[in-house]
Amino acid sequence: MGCGGEDTDVTVMTPTIQCGMCQKTIEMGLSKLEGVGRSTVDLASKTTKVSFDSKKTDLLKIENAISSLGYQANAVSANLEAYESLPACCKIGGMEKM
Repeated sequence: MGCGGEDTDVTVMTPTIQCGMCQKTIEMGLSKLEGVGRSTVDLASKTTKVSFDSKKTDLLKIENAISSLGYQANAVSANLEAYESLPACCKIGGMEKM
């Protein structure tokens, strides 16, 4: 990452992710957050691993960014308006309807 930054790795519980579209949405959304170097969504464990520069961002900003995309992040609930805008496959129970 940047010069003088402190790289930090965290695992965020993302229990509401459902499919590959969720994975892509979160990874692309986090890539736009200043200070985030890399994010990897694991559908099987419903977690998101994030590497970031702790001088530019922090865990709460990452959780809020995931929430703003429509997904729960640790104890931060999904933004309801964003959740309602997600494709059907990304909503809880949506994969069973397909």
